[in-house]
Amino acid sequence: MKIFIDSADVVEIREAVSTGLVDGVTTNPTLAARTGRKFLDLIADICTIVPGPVSAEVGATDYAGMLAEGRILHDLGQQVAVKLPMTREGLAVCRVLANEGAMTNVTLCFSATQAILAAKAGATFVSPFAGRLDDVGADGMALIADIVRIFRNYDRMETEVLVASVRTISHVVEAARIGADVVTVPAKVFRQLFDHPLTDQGLARFVDDWTSSGLRIIG
Repeated sequence: MKIFIDSADVVEIREAVSTGLVDGVTTNPTLAARTGRKFLDLIADICTIVPGPVSAEVGATDYAGMLAEGRILHDLGQQVAVKLPMTREGLAVCRVLANEGAMTNVTLCFSATQAILAAKAGATFVSPFAGRLDDVGADGMALIADIVRIFRNYDRMETEVLVASVRTISHVVEAARIGADVVTVPAKVFRQLFDHPLTDQGLARFVDDWTSSGLRIIG
């Protein structure tokens, strides 16, 4: 399963990418607005840091506006995945951009039917929002399982299931168990993936034993 970082903060993106374990980045208007930077400059900078796809969302909601903005974002480089809303207009733009060779990410997906339509529109990624469904009493990971199961019925299905709105490491584990293609996580959750108290305790014990033994690898 691929791991993306859900952030527009170049410092925390660079820190995460330095581990060699990050495959891409997703951004959204809220995250970008927090940086106070010009959007195109921000995305261009992130693309220099990340080895894989960088999702950048259009600001318009009408067909003509989204198409124009999507083409501008695509012109930043093949690495950019143009992020479009799960609307009729958004899917129409998705189809055009996909035919023009752009990567696309259909966002704000909350049902299996929406995911099916995104795939038919040629989306590179579809982003069901697990955490937001959990917030309203639905089962976000059940939706992920449904979409993955549906997509597996079709050999030529190329759209990847990107689990978004991830709140906990449990979401990450369940996404991997289900077989989702990608999970995008905030930097905080990414750091938590490394941690376990028994690892810390075990390492402390090994260090103590190594130090007291006088053993050396170098010197």
